[in-house]
Amino acid sequence: MARSRGAGRLAPPAWLTAGMRPAPAPVPWAAVLRASVALSAPLAAGLALDRPAYGALVSMGALSGVIGDTADAYRMRVLNIAVPQLFGAVGVTLGTLVFGYGWAAVAVLTCVALVSGMISSIGAVASVSGLLLLLNAVVGAGLPMPDPWWTAPLLLALGGFVVLVLTLLGWPLRRAAPERAAVAATYRAVADLYEAAGTSAYDEKRQAVTAALNHAYDLVLARRARQHGRAPAPVRLLARLNVVVPLVEAAPAAHLRARVVGPLSPAVPAAVRDLADAVEEGRADVPEPDLPAPERPSEKAVDHALRHAAGVVRETDPERHDVDDRLGRPAALRVRIRRNTRSVLLSGASWRYGLRLALCIGLAQALVSLVPVPRSYWVALTVTFVMKPDFGSVFSRAVLRAFGTALGLLLAALVLAEVPRGWWDVPVMMVLAALIPAFSAKGYAFQTAAITPVILLLSDTLNQQGFGLVLPRLYDSLLGCAIALVAGYLLWPESWRTRIGDRLADAVSDTADYVARSFSPDGDAGPHARLRARRALYRDLSTVRSEFQRALTEPPPTGPRAAAWWPLVVAVERIADATTAARIRIDHGAPAPAPEEAAEVERELRELAAGLRTDDTLAEVRTELPGDENGVLEPLRQEVRAARAIAGPDLR
Repeated sequence: MARSRGAGRLAPPAWLTAGMRPAPAPVPWAAVLRASVALSAPLAAGLALDRPAYGALVSMGALSGVIGDTADAYRMRVLNIAVPQLFGAVGVTLGTLVFGYGWAAVAVLTCVALVSGMISSIGAVASVSGLLLLLNAVVGAGLPMPDPWWTAPLLLALGGFVVLVLTLLGWPLRRAAPERAAVAATYRAVADLYEAAGTSAYDEKRQAVTAALNHAYDLVLARRARQHGRAPAPVRLLARLNVVVPLVEAAPAAHLRARVVGPLSPAVPAAVRDLADAVEEGRADVPEPDLPAPERPSEKAVDHALRHAAGVVRETDPERHDVDDRLGRPAALRVRIRRNTRSVLLSGASWRYGLRLALCIGLAQALVSLVPVPRSYWVALTVTFVMKPDFGSVFSRAVLRAFGTALGLLLAALVLAEVPRGWWDVPVMMVLAALIPAFSAKGYAFQTAAITPVILLLSDTLNQQGFGLVLPRLYDSLLGCAIALVAGYLLWPESWRTRIGDRLADAVSDTADYVARSFSPDGDAGPHARLRARRALYRDLSTVRSEFQRALTEPPPTGPRAAAWWPLVVAVERIADATTAARIRIDHGAPAPAPEEAAEVERELRELAAGLRTDDTLAEVRTELPGDENGVLEPLRQEVRAARAIAGPDLR
């Protein structure tokens, strides 16, 4: 027994090893094949033309395209690949112009890092663009590039173009438009949610519905933003997505009903899946749902929402669709560019991210360019990947980067030691490149392990150092991780001092606003306003959940505190569900609560939010809320009492 306890003490903490476990994600076979061809074909072409360096540069550009090809919709994939390539071309040009110039290289890369960090918060395309801007600038300042100066940016952009062409080859073969597939997936997630009503699996299915809704609205509204006017296909698709929302709103009421009287009729999830199939296939021949006669308010809500959804899916005339963009339509492109620019320039968080990244890159490049000790661009390259501010926890990425680099260098050592250079590089690259999308789906450490030997093989084609690259690159990578940990993590209190309490407090305060809006006695809170508030709240709660999951990988005190507060995150989500369920029941015949009952629940939530902001330990935990035990708000009061009980103990 003593030996067992000793072994437990020697085991590494969970927050340290969490990222080293492979995620249970399927292998994206199409991306595997695309990466294999995109990175190996340019090498073969370069060798055939007796220009291996040119082939390596095209493959480097293809590598950037493979990393950035993360969107579902083909229109977004074009943007995700093409736009970052332009930034990458600018980056490698700047890097090439200061290659070997010491202080000039340090100054230019520091400024590039500042810009890269600041624009990363705008969105997915801007994030990848900022990454390639800095990444290619580091490579251009660290590796000798062919003359004239425009050769490298042209060849790198050509590599991205190769990935783009290979991506678009799959467009005619797609089973359904990604937007339609995303909307259909939302219906199926709702069907799973109804199937789980009344069971312990409900919370997990609700999170899946929120993620599916967020993804579908991002795709559909992004498409509408690009297609001005009321084009029939986007209007019809948005209408079919909008009618999912009443189904989602009715689900919490159905969940409470199932906990009392038993599971829902199997006809409900079956009817939702029939709608999903029709949406994905673009059909309108949906029969009227065969549902049992509703008796309770929750059953009436589900019946009404499902029949309304079926009616909208059956509608073939887009002019008759009731699409009022209640959830908001994206502004015109020029307006969004102006807003994002103003947000980046005036945001304190944007400047802090940019300055952190700039400080780390400046230190890394100074060690390479100014200190008379052999160091390579790999130091700044490591900092670029670890410190990219929108990629998650700097601490966990530094640890995982070191771990993944060690694995990748071990594989690279075997290749450089045993495989003759030349035409053998082509089949080796086919195998190594195929590992990148396959391993990227498993986690950051595994992605690093796959990318490392590819970059080493390509850079060796440019500087011909062979096996001698391996150990220096390991040392440089560890040095880059150390710079990121010290200058990008420990020196910035906001990194290692927990802010998750403030973030959770904001979510609780938003939930209190939602309660007030849902039961407003003066009628100011109409259904459209409640709908917007609900979607904003659930999206915000999804973000809070992601931030807490990220915080779980941080060292003390952040990781343990996130683990202690995790039940409260779940409790707040359940409060939002209970609020929605109560509102839906009222809308379908249940008696409305007295105004003072709703006001008391709202006050309790605001007290909880204030306590989270001021201390790790809340004051007196109130367990009694006045009101009718058989009233519509009783489930909501139970959830609030549970949240207060969770928040009461000392969590420090």
